[in-house]
Amino acid sequence: MGEGTEGKVVIIDGQGFYKVIDLRAAKTVGLPSGHIEAHVLMQVGEGNSFELKGKKYYLLPCDLYDYIMNYLKRRTQIVYPKEAGYILLKLNLGPGKKVGEGGTGSGALTIIFSRAVGPKGHVYTYERREDLINLIKKNYEEVQEFDNITLHNQLIEDGVRERDLDAFFLDLKEPWLVFEEVYKALKPGGHLGLIVPTLNQISRVIKNLELNNFYIAEALEIMLRNYKLNADRLRPEDVMVGHTGYLVFARKLLT
Repeated sequence: MGEGTEGKVVIIDGQGFYKVIDLRAAKTVGLPSGHIEAHVLMQVGEGNSFELKGKKYYLLPCDLYDYIMNYLKRRTQIVYPKEAGYILLKLNLGPGKKVGEGGTGSGALTIIFSRAVGPKGHVYTYERREDLINLIKKNYEEVQEFDNITLHNQLIEDGVRERDLDAFFLDLKEPWLVFEEVYKALKPGGHLGLIVPTLNQISRVIKNLELNNFYIAEALEIMLRNYKLNADRLRPEDVMVGHTGYLVFARKLLT
């Protein structure tokens, strides 16, 4: 562990081309103006430029955002960065914290949790789908910085093994079915967060959180609108991601 995004780079041309490459795994890299050997790019150095057939490119270090949005292999919808940052704050995650996760999916948010809690914290994640386990492990191996993830291939309904967790996050079709198990796993006052795609799911979530002795802090949706990078004609992009999910946050109560 400890490599993170080391070895991966972002190649741009300043005109819209954007590509994430693992130089350790590639032999040649395809660019708009042709192909270039990976070992040649290794000599360029991050932050520097190079030319290929008269066209100029720039080589940048790959960060976690680049990896998750443009390199991570996915067979499920992921929690987008616009939600992930808010989730980290609302769950009060930081170095040394212990967090549970239900519905690992392709592992994007799990990797973000892993970095947030650091080497002295831990992430316990549950994924029922057998066909996703190898993909999840591969995605972890590509970028995981700390040996702090435990992956359970099981239903949460069958029981959460951990206790006294600081927080728990759910990305499940019917999260209310596991509130009882999550409640037992959280420490008093512990944070619960979840994401669902539809409003009618929020209604069932709210009703069942109250039945399971959770204080409901808020339900919300986060919108993101990018702008065209033209200083003389600054305006929003013509197309935007209209909806990714609704977030609900709650706290465990004892009485």
